[in-house]
Amino acid sequence: GILIEHYGGDFPVWLAPVQAIVIPVNDRFATYAREVYNILFDNDVRVAIDDRPQTLNKRIRDAELHKIPYILVVGAREQANGTVSVRRRKVGNLGELSIEEFIQKIKEESRI
Repeated sequence: GILIEHYGGDFPVWLAPVQAIVIPVNDRFATYAREVYNILFDNDVRVAIDDRPQTLNKRIRDAELHKIPYILVVGAREQANGTVSVRRRKVGNLGELSIEEFIQKIKEESRI
């Protein structure tokens, strides 16, 4: 309870119940989004996926409202390159990273 009050629900990465959410640009990239999800999950990242039939902007806005630290958007370019486009809460777009680079980044940030 004290941590929730202290952080106002805006937890640091190491404490966030969901550290990252994978959002496909549209349903054509749902399979790649699921692959990214599985790799992150297998590497102990607390991850979710949002493939609801809503607009991309709505799904990104919902992730921000839920205070999820990292939003990973995947589309044609990311699928072709085996990457993810990374957005950091309160920071903005961090650009395109390989899945391995993102895992390293989140693991470093999660060290206490």
